[in-house]
Amino acid sequence: MRNKVSAGEYLAFLSAKYDVGPTKFFEALTSAAESGESTCGTLSIESRGTHRNKVVLLITNGAKVVAQFPVSKEFLFEQNKSIKDLSDTSMFRRRLLNKNNGPHSFQIRDLKAGMKKVNLKAKVLEIAKPNLVFTRFGNYASVANALISDETGRIKLCLWNEQISSVSTGDTVQIENGSISTFRGEKQLRVGRKGAFHVVEGSACSLENVQGS
Repeated sequence: MRNKVSAGEYLAFLSAKYDVGPTKFFEALTSAAESGESTCGTLSIESRGTHRNKVVLLITNGAKVVAQFPVSKEFLFEQNKSIKDLSDTSMFRRRLLNKNNGPHSFQIRDLKAGMKKVNLKAKVLEIAKPNLVFTRFGNYASVANALISDETGRIKLCLWNEQISSVSTGDTVQIENGSISTFRGEKQLRVGRKGAFHVVEGSACSLENVQGS
């Protein structure tokens, strides 16, 4: 492990890299430390013994060795300990940002500031009144925030110009190649020039793709 990276951060990184839930991954680690071996998704975890109050864990993915490192027993067996609280670390976030070259489907709870190439399906709960703003490109544009949700949470979707009139409250929309930014400390989903969205459920709206501004 690299210097100044804690065991928890490294394990959160591995859980993201191999698409296993952080809580289940942590439970598999403690199980391997207690019983000798366990599995989690495609990963196999084996205890290689203890040394100076640390358990040496070997993690493999099929025939490939993923990692072998010592983890303190205090960390593994501390009451209510879980690596899920470390999923917001910079190392974990970088892994999400670089996970795929192309867009990837997410749920709202997975979204972090700085993420790009985000695909997301959500329902429009409400649309705020549009405001006229002067853009950095030297022109005026209409902008409005729509509140969208899925089964995991809510987030604001920034709509521009013709995007605003293309959707209505109650529609379900598919966002493609979006990005996550922050405005006044709040996360926002944006559909830029390289992104698009369309209505997948909604009787009053067209299914035609609307390109971002």
